[in-house]
Amino acid sequence: MSALRWGRGAAGLWWALWPAGCPCLLAEEGALRGIWGRRRSSASPCEQDRRKDWGHAELLEVLEARARQLQADYVLEVTERRVDVARLPAAGSSQPSRKAQAEVEASPGLSGRWARKLDKEQLVMQKRKQQLELKLQQRAEQRARKQQLRVEPRLRSRQLAARLQQWQLHPPGSPWEEPLAWLLQEAPRRLHGEEQGPADSMSRTRCEGQQQRLLSFLQCCVLADQPALAHHVLVTQHSRARQHRGLTLPMYNAVLHGWARKGSFKELVYVFFMLKDAGFSPDLLSYAAALQCMGRLDQDASTIQRCLKQMAQDGLQLEELFTSVALCKEDQVALLSAVRKAEPTFSPPQPPLPSSQVNTSPLLRDIYDKDRPASYPRQHLPLNMLKSLFQEQLSVEMATTVTVASVEKAPSLTKEVLQARKTLQGLRVRWEAELCQVLRQTKANEAHAAREGRPSLFPYLCLLSEGEFAGLLLQTLQALPPQGEPLLSLAQQLGLRIFNRHVVQRKQLSDEVRLLEQRYFKYLRLLASDSQVVVSRLPRQHWEALGAPEAPHEQPWPLTVVVQLGKQLAEVLVQTVKMPGRLAERQGSCKLIPVLYHVYSFRSFRQIGILKPHPAFMQLLATAAERVMTFEAAEVPMLCPPLPWTSPHSGAFLLSPTKLMRSMEGTTQHQRLLEACPPTELHGALDALTQLGNCAWRVNGRVLDLVLKLFTAKGCPRLGVPAPASEAPRPPQSRLPRGASPEHKAELRRELARCLKVAREMHSLRTDALYRLSLAQHLRHRVFWLPHNMDFRGRTYPCPPHFNHLGSDLARSLLEFAQGRPLGPHGLDWLKVHLVNLTGLMKRESLQARLAFADEVMKDILDSADRPLMGRKWWMEADEPWQALACCMEIAQAVRAGDPATHVSHFPVHQDGSCNGLQHYAALGRDSVGAASVNLVPSDLPQDVYSGVATQVEVFRRQDAERGVQVAQVLEGFISRKVVKQTVMTVVYGVTRYGGRLQIEKRLRELSDFPQVWLPRLYPTLNLSPSLQHWLAESARLIARTGSAVEWVTPLGIPVIQPYHQDAKVLINGGIQSLTFSNSGDTSQKPNILKQKNGFPPNFIHSLDSSHMMLTALHCYRKGLTFVSVHDCFWTHAADVPIMNQVCREQFVRLHSQPILHDLSRFLVERFCSGPRVKKVRVARLLDKLLSVPKTGSFNLEQVKHSTYFFS
Repeated sequence: MSALRWGRGAAGLWWALWPAGCPCLLAEEGALRGIWGRRRSSASPCEQDRRKDWGHAELLEVLEARARQLQADYVLEVTERRVDVARLPAAGSSQPSRKAQAEVEASPGLSGRWARKLDKEQLVMQKRKQQLELKLQQRAEQRARKQQLRVEPRLRSRQLAARLQQWQLHPPGSPWEEPLAWLLQEAPRRLHGEEQGPADSMSRTRCEGQQQRLLSFLQCCVLADQPALAHHVLVTQHSRARQHRGLTLPMYNAVLHGWARKGSFKELVYVFFMLKDAGFSPDLLSYAAALQCMGRLDQDASTIQRCLKQMAQDGLQLEELFTSVALCKEDQVALLSAVRKAEPTFSPPQPPLPSSQVNTSPLLRDIYDKDRPASYPRQHLPLNMLKSLFQEQLSVEMATTVTVASVEKAPSLTKEVLQARKTLQGLRVRWEAELCQVLRQTKANEAHAAREGRPSLFPYLCLLSEGEFAGLLLQTLQALPPQGEPLLSLAQQLGLRIFNRHVVQRKQLSDEVRLLEQRYFKYLRLLASDSQVVVSRLPRQHWEALGAPEAPHEQPWPLTVVVQLGKQLAEVLVQTVKMPGRLAERQGSCKLIPVLYHVYSFRSFRQIGILKPHPAFMQLLATAAERVMTFEAAEVPMLCPPLPWTSPHSGAFLLSPTKLMRSMEGTTQHQRLLEACPPTELHGALDALTQLGNCAWRVNGRVLDLVLKLFTAKGCPRLGVPAPASEAPRPPQSRLPRGASPEHKAELRRELARCLKVAREMHSLRTDALYRLSLAQHLRHRVFWLPHNMDFRGRTYPCPPHFNHLGSDLARSLLEFAQGRPLGPHGLDWLKVHLVNLTGLMKRESLQARLAFADEVMKDILDSADRPLMGRKWWMEADEPWQALACCMEIAQAVRAGDPATHVSHFPVHQDGSCNGLQHYAALGRDSVGAASVNLVPSDLPQDVYSGVATQVEVFRRQDAERGVQVAQVLEGFISRKVVKQTVMTVVYGVTRYGGRLQIEKRLRELSDFPQVWLPRLYPTLNLSPSLQHWLAESARLIARTGSAVEWVTPLGIPVIQPYHQDAKVLINGGIQSLTFSNSGDTSQKPNILKQKNGFPPNFIHSLDSSHMMLTALHCYRKGLTFVSVHDCFWTHAADVPIMNQVCREQFVRLHSQPILHDLSRFLVERFCSGPRVKKVRVARLLDKLLSVPKTGSFNLEQVKHSTYFFS
């Protein structure tokens, strides 16, 4: 009978056998009742078993004590022949039953029988106690093993395992040098790639994602000084059959480098055992790690010589360790120390300076010709001023954030406002402390997961302190809009910000900042206005000549890691940050409510999770009215000239990481292409981006004052100044009557949805304008620079997103060149022509007619400049009103100067291409008719293709109206150049019929007097270069059908690949929401045939217009001009417009004089139709299509040089 069963069966005898005067046993009554009772427990089954085992142990102790008492009672019974069981229990206890007393008194040998039963039960319980102790000891050892980091690997190869065990049991004199030498000589057990990977694309994508996460985890562990944890996870993954197949050589190399930096030779050999067991052969990185470790441990020369000998037998050159392996300075020193111990005379080869390598493209021959004279422009600031600006920018980037005062109207400091600010400050202090505590707990949980052999977020959480994480989270909370933000978007932003902060901190902790400062000060001698250099060179060439290449860049984290890390932190923010439900009461006496709520909402047809702030918190922020905003350092223009672009990952900001080619996060195909491209092939693009970034800017203060005056009032949507939220339409407040019809209810729902949509749009526009104007106010009276990068087609963009010259009319009007230039003899005329162009009134008139018109309206121009808001307001009728007003002010200053030619102008004058996409199509096809329609041919008057299309549409409309078509009748008087311009412009860029209809409908609805009717009709009018477009689209379709994405190389050498693939779904489980997002740029997925086909023609044309712009920029820079662009709109000083026009035309002719289409055909054939693939039917069909290049016409490109209105 078990002890527990006996306890339940003998419960009635318990009080009869209870001894007198034993209070110590009474204390254990509750414990026994807890064991014997039938109470239900909420503990886990494992915990219940543990409690039951301990209960058995306690019962055993009680029974042992009772047995000793019974034995003593038995001795007393033998001498006196009576049993004394009449001792009463304590007061209030139950009396033993009379029947039990009678049975005991009637049985003199009862105590002996019970003693024997207790002895038997004692033996049973002792055995159970021993089993329990053994079980608990095993569990404790198991838990200890889980928490203990594994060092020794479990090898699958019996030969390697036996050899490792032999060395561990019988180590030679040098314990771990012999195993390493033997391992390096030992052939791999299997070659990498023998095991087949997943067959289907979904499994392959999942496997690649897991590999990226694991590699990133191991690298991050090494960066966080956690090589033991990385080794433990690698050993765990290596010992599991399924995970073992996914391990790659870079994973082993990452751990090797971690131990090499620690000088841990034994652990390094363990990793080499696993590397060989996985079937890999050591590469340069593996040998570099081994040699580094030997250099740090001061190993003897014989061991190093054996390592170098084996490396040579593997076909690896010693010099490649110093030229092909990216190592930091400390690692290079350790590596060189080891090598010189074996070869004392060895000297590492000096990498050739990139400046000595010259691009040989015929388009760039004049740019890099040293024999041709060049007058590169300089900055207008002296050297000392530029140095101080560098120090300011360095401080900004080291702080990683910039605090900017808002231009919103400041409230009066009432008692309510002050109390709200005090409350908010107190909440933030408490939140920061609570966030730090929760983050420590989260880090401990992630560390426990990593110790179980699973890659977790632990090393990423070690990169920054808890205080820095908490500050970042509170900054994110402050910036949340009232309608909330999708969790996926918020998580991605948080993850990227953490990565950027980590990169900046790494650079600060290393010697990189000091070296950067020294090198930058030397570089400024090329740019400063008061310094001289021996050789005048391009900025990139000068920077490269100043020193060795930069330190290895930080590899970006996989998108899944970025999102998972950001999601984890967002969940911490949601769960931790709480506020009193009633702020007027004391915090201790009021229930706390979450500041953030996780809700679901529909965007289009998809349901997404949103983190939405509580209305009470938004009300507190509104009442406190803290008019400050926080921006990331890379979101704000620079205070000093940017670093020149020298490689795909080096340039622009001083410390903040910046991509040369912007792309969707998680897309790596563009970066791989750029890194595989020969460095000289990218020189043209690198130098053009550097030149665009070197243009200094300043804020147009007069225009800014006027915009702020309207912005702080109620805005002016007509002029592009968004109205505040108070001006948003209000939804109907009345309740539905009980008998409301379904139609009435539906109408109210539609009205409510419309009001909410308009309110969201107004808030978005208002916030965008607030950011722009606040930054403009922050940079008033300052000089700043806008670093540039490019998209995958080569089109250039400023890196700071909120305040740049690529925005709307309002944004462009706020900027002007920081460096002025006298107008000269013709500068004022170009200002007048530019003003007329901005009005949009004389697009089809000659330049002389435009000048005459400007002189006619000079009174209106001066009135607009003097009284912009109180005068006749002529400038408000222009197509681009704010730029027109800024131009009016510049003309007024020039006219009123004593000599307009000497007036120093900072105003940028634009020259815009005449439907630039169609210009490239006409030049490619040598189409004489198309060339004439887009001003490639000289003419007395400009050919406005937009006006021509509008005229043709009006003819069709009139014919339909006469036939009684209702829509045609409604459109009378509304068909204009402005309505059709966007659609005509985007026809060449692949707009569909449906997309064109939406564009025209949007333009029509912008007209104030246009009736709200549905527009079902679209008039087809334009069809230029159909054969060329069809050839490009069909080639792309056939390439995509072979399973490849379309690739090509621009005339300036930029490699391009279209990022259109089938969506790869990525799932991140757990937490408050499982996140699923798509990655269409995943190269492991099949290409999206429709997007590849539709995207190739416009993307190819975009790559041509970007090449033309870069060529123009480089030649203008060589001539000393200030030049910037907005794609096909070129900007320069008014005095330099004739020179820029000449360069623009010459470079267009030179570009299209190259055999662009035949070069494209040749590249595509070599890339997609070479080798054994040509035997396939699809590839053969593709080859036929690629070789059938469309025939060209007879247009003479030289005519472009004499076309006045090509760019005007």
